[in-house]
Parts: sequence; structure tokens; C-alpha cells
Amino acid sequence: MRYDQLDSSGASVSFRGVAKSYGKVDALIDFNLEVESGEFVTLLGPSGSGKTTALNVLAGFTDASAGDIRINDQSILNLPPEHRNIGMVFQNYSLFPHMTVAENIAFPLHLRKVNRSEIARRTKNCLEMIQLPEIADRMPKELSGGERQRVAFARAVVFEPPVLLMDEPLGALDLKLREAMQLEIKRYHQQLGCSIVFVTHDQGEALALSDRVAVMGDGRIAQIGSPSAVYNEPNSKYVARFIGRTNFLKIECEGSFTVHLIEAGVSFDLPSGRNDWGEGHNMVSLRPERLFRCDAGSTGPRISGIVTDVLFLGDTVQYTISIGANTPLLFQENCGSRTAISSAGEPIELSFNVLDLKPIADTLP
Repeated sequence: MRYDQLDSSGASVSFRGVAKSYGKVDALIDFNLEVESGEFVTLLGPSGSGKTTALNVLAGFTDASAGDIRINDQSILNLPPEHRNIGMVFQNYSLFPHMTVAENIAFPLHLRKVNRSEIARRTKNCLEMIQLPEIADRMPKELSGGERQRVAFARAVVFEPPVLLMDEPLGALDLKLREAMQLEIKRYHQQLGCSIVFVTHDQGEALALSDRVAVMGDGRIAQIGSPSAVYNEPNSKYVARFIGRTNFLKIECEGSFTVHLIEAGVSFDLPSGRNDWGEGHNMVSLRPERLFRCDAGSTGPRISGIVTDVLFLGDTVQYTISIGANTPLLFQENCGSRTAISSAGEPIELSFNVLDLKPIADTLP
């Protein structure tokens, strides 16, 4: 049997008003999340935002102070971790150093008292799944970081769990290997069909892997949606700042249609039908890649400034532009063979599409 014939199906997961306190510190506050069967959901946030606490409560490593967690609509809070039928992949892999690769992978099956022939079959299937059948007899110390990560993944799915939890599993890998493993995790998820709850502080990782991203802040979900929705439609300064790089520009509205970008000294009229600039929005988010250089035919709003820093990244160039009273503006430009790269000290004129401005509030929702 090949790796794509493993019989694993996802389960729904429901956090209902879950809270967790450590003394006077509230790690989770009225935490609510619905994960559909087979969905890949990432909890994204900085240290202390509650994402790992939520994962540990789901896994059973930490008790909830309040609320309920249900898998396929059955409460699991009173079940010990080993009876929740959940797979777990840790950042440090947690492989047993005295066991071979095959023995590490087979360990969850031995705990479940699966018969020997079935253990051998599933272990072989998982080694084929991670495309490393030749390392079955090696010890963990003989493996590279990427190989250990694959073995840890195989051990977590060998018993075909309906829910798989992954806690910063790529954090210890170098950049190229981390990017390669992201592609493999996406492939595994498509083939296995299990539901995945993934924890990371790396926004690029979250955007690349997830069906939905839940941005965490102060023990709550600040915003949840598809990667494109969370990136392009942030609902607060907190989310816009944490997902990617952006510019925050203060605004003043005049009447119902005219908007002033204060630092940039630019005014413009809103297009008809644009009704999302209501009360509570005191600034806009403008992504650096949404800015573009003015040319002779440019008719939109113009922002004049001076280039202060240039960062050449191969496929793109990132500029810092001083506007107004030395306000920094980030500008990102695709770099082709004919692109003329500006130097520090040069004047520059930029424009933008008004529809790319996202009005936001300066608070968590």
C-alpha cells in the first residue's frame, strides 16, 4: 500500500467558551473556534497570545479552567491525552533516542496493542509516505533535521488520528528546509485528510499552509479567515501589523467622501459605493507592494518623498521613503533586469489605488 492509500479521515473540532488561567494571568479568554472535518487551521500569534495554550488544552496536556472542547460533537475534556485519539508533532521532534526509526514510528501502535502484522504494515506505509523507507533501522542521532521532522510526522499519523496537532514543527529548521517541509506538509494533509490545528508565530508559514488563519491576541482570536482575507482585509492595526508588512497612515474624513492622509499631505475622494469608512476608523493600512511609481500618465493621488534606505532582495527591492515630517513609508517593487534601482537621497513620487487602502481601528476588535 502506498502513502496515498492510508485511510485517515478528519474530525470536526469545537472550542466552546474555553478559558485558561494561571493564577492572575488569563492565557485564554472565552476562546471559541470551529474546525471543520479535514480543515487545516493555523493559530498564529506572538509569544503569550494563547495559541500554544489552546493546543495543549485540546491535546489534554493542560486542563481548561472553563468551557468545553468537542471532537465530532463529543466532549473530550474528561478524557486523558492517550484516549483522545489525537496525533501531535512537536518542535523538538521528541524522538526516543534509544529506538530505531521504525520503532519510533511503531510506538503509538504498540501503546494501542495493535497486532504485529498490522504494526509492520502501517510502519512500512508511513516510511513510504515520508519517502524514507531506507532509514528504518537508523537511530535518531544518525538523521538530519529534516529526516527527524519527517519521522516525527510519521509517528504522529501512523495510528491514523482524525485530528493532528502541530506545535511550531518547523521552527528548528533552516530556511530552505523549512520551505521544503511546508510543501510536504501540504501534500501530506491533502493525502491523509485529517484535520490539522497548527501553531506558529511565522506569518509566512501560516499564509502558505492554511485553509484558515486565526490571528491570536491576548488569549482571544483577533481575526479568523482565509489567508488572503486576513492579509488583504485586516480588521485592526494589530492584525495588519502581524500579518506581513504594511504602512499605517492617519486619516481625517471631510463629509462623506473626502479623505485626507495627514502625514502624506494627500487628499482624495472615495469612489461611489465605498461604505466601509465608518466611525472607529482613524487610520488606513497600505501594503508596500500596493504602491507604485508615478509616471507621465499617472492620475491618482501622489505622495512625494525622499529615499532613505534601499534593500535589494533579488526578486524585489524594498525602499524606505521619508514623507512629510520624516514619516517613513515602505515601498516594495518587483525587480526585473531593466529595473532602475533608486539610491538613498533621491526624490521619488509614488501613487496608489484608493481601493487598496484598508480603513482600520487602532485597537483589537
